[in-house]
Amino acid sequence: MKKSYGIIIPTVILTLFGLLMVYSSSYVWSEYKFNDSLHFLRHQSIFVVLGFIGMYILSKIDYKIYYKKANLILLVCFLLLGLVLIPGIGVIRNGSRSWFGVGSFGIQPSEFAKIGLIIFTAKYLSNNVKEMSDFKKGAFPILFVILIFFALIMLEPDFGTGMVIVATLVGMIYASNIKLNFFAYTGLLGLIGMALLIIAAPYRIARIVSFLNPWSDPLGSGFQIIQSLYAIGPGGLFGLGLGNSIQKHFYLPEPQTDFIFAIISEEFGFLSILILASLYLYLFYKVLKISINIDDLFGKYLAFGLIFGIIFQTALNIAVVIGLLPVTGIT
Repeated sequence: MKKSYGIIIPTVILTLFGLLMVYSSSYVWSEYKFNDSLHFLRHQSIFVVLGFIGMYILSKIDYKIYYKKANLILLVCFLLLGLVLIPGIGVIRNGSRSWFGVGSFGIQPSEFAKIGLIIFTAKYLSNNVKEMSDFKKGAFPILFVILIFFALIMLEPDFGTGMVIVATLVGMIYASNIKLNFFAYTGLLGLIGMALLIIAAPYRIARIVSFLNPWSDPLGSGFQIIQSLYAIGPGGLFGLGLGNSIQKHFYLPEPQTDFIFAIISEEFGFLSILILASLYLYLFYKVLKISINIDDLFGKYLAFGLIFGIIFQTALNIAVVIGLLPVTGIT
């Protein structure tokens, strides 16, 4: 398979910079909690190495095999999401039973479900081009599948990941031969669903209130966003310098995960954010170009779904960190 260095190079740059910032944002907390300033860096480095090995192996596999195995992949993802809900099998972390893990190592089956659903949706859309013009025959069946998986993820609960998955798959459907009334249907259903989820969990109501006015509860639900903005503000154009963040000194919760963007802003400034955004946009452009040029419909939807999911998750995380959206727990 032909290599695309326009994808490989920005991916490697973003990954290595991410490792650097994991260390910079975590060494204070890591030293305090584990007496080892390299704890989180070492942990993340293992997954980076595994990720690159996985990328290499997958690059040698014809992507069309995923078309043939899409149903099986989806079934495995469904079973994993069910298993993680069973006490003694799934591990509770940060109030959510969404992990398989031993000690500090863990994996989330919802991340595999994210990929599995993209593959399955790409197959469904490529097989039902004509049907997608009819909401009941085309869009409704795949939306029903998405809803089932979303419900399983919400039982953990993991609202942030569920939202990313739904948005990614709906984005893929929008890219298909869908009528404009689909926007009205999904928009209405989305609003009703969001309202029910917010009403069902009081902490989500608190997050909405703190999003609108974080100073209404500065030591409670508004604490994270306030501390995040305290990190971003002093960064200015060029930042305070690598390692010089103040907010990572026990002020900002989860500085190495959910709020790492705030630490990047504090240490490297607005200019670094523009560079990172440019890399992500370039990556999106290159994959989108590949998606457009692929003759195979399954390949088109698969490429679009994968890159759209990455970009949407990145944009969602940034929006939360700068206070444009309520806290969701997306890294």
